[in-house]
Amino acid sequence: MKKYRVGIVGATGAVGQEIINLMEKRDLPVSEIKLLASAKSAGREMKALGNMEEIQETTPESFKNLDFAIFSAGSQQSFDFAEHARRNGCVVIDNSSAFRMEKSIPLVIPEINEDALDNHPGIVANPNCSTAITLMGLYPLHKRFGLKRFFASTYQAVSGAGAQGFDTLENELRASLGESIEPSSLSQSPFPHPIAHNLIPHIDSFREDGYTKEEMKMKNESKKILSLPELKVSCTCVRVPVLRSHSISINAEFESSVNIPDAREAIESFNGTQLMDNPSENVYPTPIQLTENESCAVGRLRIDQALGNGLSFWVVGDQLWKGAAQNAIQIAESMIAKKSFAFTF
Repeated sequence: MKKYRVGIVGATGAVGQEIINLMEKRDLPVSEIKLLASAKSAGREMKALGNMEEIQETTPESFKNLDFAIFSAGSQQSFDFAEHARRNGCVVIDNSSAFRMEKSIPLVIPEINEDALDNHPGIVANPNCSTAITLMGLYPLHKRFGLKRFFASTYQAVSGAGAQGFDTLENELRASLGESIEPSSLSQSPFPHPIAHNLIPHIDSFREDGYTKEEMKMKNESKKILSLPELKVSCTCVRVPVLRSHSISINAEFESSVNIPDAREAIESFNGTQLMDNPSENVYPTPIQLTENESCAVGRLRIDQALGNGLSFWVVGDQLWKGAAQNAIQIAESMIAKKSFAFTF
């Protein structure tokens, strides 16, 4: 099997490190890995695929002789360097929101719309973490019953805000227990309010209509991935004091009549999603259970009492894995299998 030369942009970040770990776990055929980050990280060494690799500063020349690069350093880095990668014949798999809604750029969850990879301009976008986890639970039901609209409330872990999110929650919890904490560690929070013992219904910036940008990602990305331009979506995104893995409560309305046995069978037979649904035995997905799990899980499945042809359910997934790093690697795996790295300008 051919082996590939791969770059990781944002290699020192939380998602970048998960990408490196999962590349080894999933045995991606890699002959060379180039770890790229900001100038302040350049020169450090990190272990990657069994070797110590020196981190290099990301520059326009970084992508020469690479087959593909996974970007996980934020939208600005993607805007700054994706075109340089493309011009060097390096396919970009981008974890940021920079290109998701560009019409010519595929937005891909391989289990759902892998065929979108057949035609790309050298850039493939990874969806938002909550969108990916939501659709892993919703798509098999859509295939069975035909999705009409859905309402979602997300319960998003602090790791969605990166390493600083982890640190903030842990420091606030320690301070609440009376431990001595450096004041500066409590002043560097990425959140607008304390997160320990709290919920914050505010992720990303607010728009004039009262929705946040994070909430609109759920709507717009779902429509694109599912190829349902008329899909109706309403979402509320909430940050919760959980370290890792996002949870989403969904109320969905379908075109055809729904029933629980068919819904359960649809979820159980879908690759990448598991059914954890036996409430009488306290069986339902929780963030701790799904952390470092390659599957998403659905539970609390029931007929919705407010929507016609409606189902209510709860889906949980590791947003650092299926919501980011794992999905990006699965895109690469699909492109390898399909031999679809070639592109034209």
